Amino acid sequence: MSPPSLHTAGHVEAGPQDHAHDDEESHGSRKGYWVGFALSAVLTAIPFWLVMTLTLGKQATALLIMAFAAVQMVVHMIFFLHMNRRAEGGWSIMALLFTIVIVGIALSGSLWVMYHMNANMMPMQAASDMG
Repeated sequence: MSPPSLHTAGHVEAGPQDHAHDDEESHGSRKGYWVGFALSAVLTAIPFWLVMTLTLGKQATALLIMAFAAVQMVVHMIFFLHMNRRAEGGWSIMALLFTIVIVGIALSGSLWVMYHMNANMMPMQAASDMG
């Protein structure tokens, strides 16, 4: 076995054995991708069917579509993005939780501001009387 060769930049060239991944569970299998695809297709088809057949009321349909969307996001994160507690030492889950908290704060703050701006606006009749 010969020693590793040096490049002109001073980096050591790694051998083919150094490119093996230690965490094989982080990579998806063909079966995992097919399961994820099947779940995604079903989670898309059911809300589509609900809208096309008008089996429920508008509010119930909208809530069910949002619930199916949330479940589908989880399916995508597990089967396609390979996010779990073991991936990258748990940092990917921490980054996801941080993102969810920041988006939640931004959305709730925006809704709070818009609600109070609407509640405190001058009515149109009073505005036209002033002008």
